[in-house]
This record gives sequence, structure tokens and C-alpha cells, in this order.
Amino acid sequence: MVTIQRIDDENLEFPATEQALSYPNGLLAVGGDLSASRLISAYRQGIFPWYEDPQPIMWWSPDPRSVLFPVELHVSRSLRKQMRNSDFRVTADTAFHRVVTSCAAPRSTLSGTWITNAMGRAYMELHRRGYAHSIEVWDRRAQLVGGLYGVAMGTVFFGESMFSRTTNASKMALVATVQLLLARGYQVIDCQVESDHLNSLGARNIPRHEFERYLAAAICRDPPSAWVLDVAPGDLS
Repeated sequence: MVTIQRIDDENLEFPATEQALSYPNGLLAVGGDLSASRLISAYRQGIFPWYEDPQPIMWWSPDPRSVLFPVELHVSRSLRKQMRNSDFRVTADTAFHRVVTSCAAPRSTLSGTWITNAMGRAYMELHRRGYAHSIEVWDRRAQLVGGLYGVAMGTVFFGESMFSRTTNASKMALVATVQLLLARGYQVIDCQVESDHLNSLGARNIPRHEFERYLAAAICRDPPSAWVLDVAPGDLS
């Protein structure tokens, strides 16, 4: 019988990722807290939190791992056309809290949300420290209609969640993110768990050990840098 390790608030260390369960895929440990120090340590090892209230904090490292290499982003002809004809604006780090809140809002296909209040506060702290970033899509009335957020370390971007209130707004946010990452020399976007939506945009699965090799080469301890972006979607296509 496999026992999942429990961690406490005083211990920032995680078990070796090889100890993660195959079912549910990637469950590695439970417990601990969502302090910035723990989250930074976790991401550097390819570990992320994912749980719902009232569950304890669960830490994951799935195998295989869903990733999107920026150079492999697939932008459909219809999306390119929509972006060229759009009067939206795309920005970075101007409304991080609103993006997280929008990602946490109930959706018709889900009964709950994994972005708990505690999770939202934790990523706000990472944002204040310069590690977490958001991309926002605004309509012509300056209403937030889509976006995404995640964590940037070294040349890896760990995508966390996205939302859309109008057709393809989250895809526009992803295109903007990829363009920004390419300009900064990023190597890989961590998508965590496979989905048809992300696969349609070019994401694919790789073995966990291969993903960890990317981390070992790409994660650095350089100070995080600010993200600056304010463009029309047509400028990205």
C-alpha cells in the first residue's frame, strides 16, 4: 500500500517526484502551506498545488507532463483573422487580481474551483514579488473579457489558469503570452495536465523526467523581471 507523505508548515522539502502516484496521476504529498517560499521551492522542482476546499493542500507532479514549446504554438486561420479585425487591447500585469478572480469564478462545466481564497492570496504574494504575471484582454469599452496568469522562473512559464468572457479572448491572451516569452528567450510553457483545448493550440505531453531536465537547465535564481505589454491583438498575428 502506497502512503502519501504529509508535510507540515515547518518543512519546505518535498518527496522525490518519482514517489508520485500513478493514480491519481502525479499526487505527491499533502499538507504544508501556500507560503511564497514553499511555492517557489515547489515550482523549481516542477511541483504545483491543486485542490478544492475543504480538502487539504495537495501537491502534484504528473507523468507525463503537458507542455507547450513557444515555437510550436498553433494559431488557427480563423483566430488570426479575428485578431486582425479586433478592436481589443492586450496588456500585462495591469489587473492581476482581477484575472485571478475571473479565473476562479464558477463555470458552467465545473461544480467548484481549485482557485480557493487561500490560493488567490498566495499568488497575489508571488505577483508582488515579481514571480507571478497576468495577461489581460480588454474590449473597446475597457471591460476585461479574457486573460491568463502563471508563474515565471528562469526561462520557464508555469501556466496556471485562463478565462474568457467572449469568443477566443483566452486564446488571444495565450498568443500574447507566447510572443512575450519568445522575445525574452523562454524555452517552455508548463501546461501541467493535458487538455483538448491546449492540445489544439500546440501543447503536447512529454515524460516527467524530460520536463525536469528542462527545469534543471532553465530555472535560475536571477531576480524576477517585470512584464510590460500594451498592444492590439492584430499586432500579434
